[in-house]
Amino acid sequence: MRFSNAVAVVTGGDSGIGRATAIRLAQEGATVILVGRTAAKLETTAQTIERMEGAGKAEVFVADVTNREQVKGLADYVRRQHGDLHVLVNNAGISTHTKWLELTEQEWDDVQQVNMKSVFLVSQTLAPLMIEGAKRERANRAVVNVASLSGYQAGAHIPHYSAAKAGVISLTKSLALELAPYGIRVNSVSPGFVETPLTERGLQNERFVKAVERNTALRRVGAPEEIANVIAFLASAEASYMTGSDVLVDGGWLIT
Repeated sequence: MRFSNAVAVVTGGDSGIGRATAIRLAQEGATVILVGRTAAKLETTAQTIERMEGAGKAEVFVADVTNREQVKGLADYVRRQHGDLHVLVNNAGISTHTKWLELTEQEWDDVQQVNMKSVFLVSQTLAPLMIEGAKRERANRAVVNVASLSGYQAGAHIPHYSAAKAGVISLTKSLALELAPYGIRVNSVSPGFVETPLTERGLQNERFVKAVERNTALRRVGAPEEIANVIAFLASAEASYMTGSDVLVDGGWLIT
């Protein structure tokens, strides 16, 4: 129960890695605030958590994390309901699969907004609450940003996504320097090919799946829970001497 009495915010908590992370943190005692744009999906995750014996609590907050006013509303909610924040997981993300010469400006902007700007907005807006809490008590406080293998290695037809995730890795390091004086750690995790709604279309193509397996040292696609395990570690006091790091969880893709 590494997160007993801790309050955690997970963006994109309605599916995939975000959902798995919220469940994992709750299993270890956290009160998890699930943030996303679709209330029904968030409620489904919250109900799953509430049914788990001995788990923490789940709360739902509907917001567009690319909108400053709505993110400010999230911060106000956390302050009003809990008065503190111990863990922030920036997980919200989208992508499209488009050739470079066909990539529209709107696609570029949308992907940058959700994958990159949201990390900036949410981290900046919630940081004061974490700083205030850190001044009151010495407790584990951490930010974990979800980046991607694509931030290291270019992928065909996803230049906008790769650029955004590389930016998340870099921003993580800068934010770690900014928050270190308050004892708040900031790290990121870079998943490889994991079974999520973002990869659902590709997983329906048997040839594509075999290609992924062939190019992954462990010869399989990852599960959201395997990424959630690493996020939970980075968010916990067990990673107390880690900040500004990116942890690659790719099944050995880059070494093949």
